[in-house]
Amino acid sequence: MSSVDQPNSSRHLTVSLAPGLSPGVVTVTGPDAPGVSADFFRILADHGVQLLDVEQANFRGTLNLAAYIGVVAGSTEAMRQALTDELSGREMTVTLDVDDELEGSRARSTHAVIVLGNPVTAEHISAIGQTLVDHGANIDRIRGIADYPVTGLELKVTAADPTPGGSAALRQALATVSHATGVDIAIQRAGLTRRAPRLICFDVDSTLIQQEVIEMLAAHAGREAEVAEVTERAMRGELDFSESLHERVKALQGLDASVIDDVSRMIQLTPGARTTIRTLKRLGFRTGAVSGGFVQVLEPLARELGLDFYRANTLEIEDGKLTGRVIGQVIDRDVKAESLKEFAWSNGIALHQTVAVGDGANDIAMLSVAGLGIAFNAKPALREVADATVNHPFLDEVLFMLGIDREEIDAADLEDGSYRRVPLER
Repeated sequence: MSSVDQPNSSRHLTVSLAPGLSPGVVTVTGPDAPGVSADFFRILADHGVQLLDVEQANFRGTLNLAAYIGVVAGSTEAMRQALTDELSGREMTVTLDVDDELEGSRARSTHAVIVLGNPVTAEHISAIGQTLVDHGANIDRIRGIADYPVTGLELKVTAADPTPGGSAALRQALATVSHATGVDIAIQRAGLTRRAPRLICFDVDSTLIQQEVIEMLAAHAGREAEVAEVTERAMRGELDFSESLHERVKALQGLDASVIDDVSRMIQLTPGARTTIRTLKRLGFRTGAVSGGFVQVLEPLARELGLDFYRANTLEIEDGKLTGRVIGQVIDRDVKAESLKEFAWSNGIALHQTVAVGDGANDIAMLSVAGLGIAFNAKPALREVADATVNHPFLDEVLFMLGIDREEIDAADLEDGSYRRVPLER
């Protein structure tokens, strides 16, 4: 699928043809079978072909093998006939185009566009393709990156303006498409920098876990509804977080400290959380969490997941009872951002190599200073500043946003025995 052709030789690989050769493109398409590729290259070798670029793909049993070649002009018909004679019996179609005006090797894509949804339809991709056309961008390649728990596609794109910041209007237009269609769309610069992140920091409540811990604690005091209302206003950015925290914690005064253990046992991780942390650690990421919740709940969770660092508020306990106060520094939005910087500095990691994931206004500063800020089922205030948004309840999507595909994840899980797929509710 190509949205618009805008050749630019400066964006192409420059490989010199050997003297006496003309450029050409040869493709074979048909049912995949052992030996097709070997026969293809054997015949090309028999005709003295120079290989400049090759791409092979197997899509659900159909093989597509293409090569950009240098070939002696007088031998092209003989080579075409040899390929046809060898492969037509396998129901393979052969095409060969030779032209001195043929463009060089494939374009170096400037950006990657990730599309995630359940489902993803042709209408969604059509809308995205038209948006790219409208902004002078070209789709170079498309590949599938996920079939669980959502469908994921990666579009390699060449933007009209590949300079830093040059795709801002395209980014905003894709965000509009995402909002209108319900699929998650993220655009990132392509190249080695996309694989640069080395540290990731998660918010906890409603991000790494499904619940809001303070509301679970307040339920033991019979004040869950009023605390939930204050939490919601704080997450929307309508209340100062520090003030709202003190107000909500007052509702816990007099509770037996054992309720903390009760709540900890009730914590439910967000679907995909274990897979996400496990995969990131395999890739050498430093992983952590910074929370406006409470360290007494976060600490055992961090140990269970193997997080490298964590920070949260501390509930004051006297004589086995909660006092209704927190002690020490309140973990508000500014402290969250400073914590991310501190975690990065202590691990010798530059800020542009960091990722932050959160859901509320309290995460705005943290996502803003991170190299990549991902809003996870977030409030509007956070979505406005995030680099990418996830609107499905699966933390695995963070991996796909980072260019890690499902096949890689599953292969590693199968190898160490941790592979499992939980049936999805429809």
